[in-house]
Amino acid sequence: MRPLIRPLIYLVLLAFTFSVKAGDLSQDEALRLREAGRILPLENVLAIIAARHPGSRLLEVELEEEDDIYIYEVELITSQGTVRELEIAAASGDVLKDEEEN
Repeated sequence: MRPLIRPLIYLVLLAFTFSVKAGDLSQDEALRLREAGRILPLENVLAIIAARHPGSRLLEVELEEEDDIYIYEVELITSQGTVRELEIAAASGDVLKDEEEN
């Protein structure tokens, strides 16, 4: 039984490494990226959202890294009551995805 413990630990550590890599960034990391000019301030992203969906209410915003690209993932509810999910390139403000959430 003991010989199986070491490979199991390696698998758990490997899974944790991948989940952290693909996960949300911390506030400290987001601030560092903003100060370095690598991502837009959240205020700019909110202005993009307001122009695209006037009268909407913000539900959630996350800054994520996917394949070395920083993305603001936004969930909002429109003035018509529809929940939408948007992905916005954090460096450029380009809207990568804007779809109704199921």
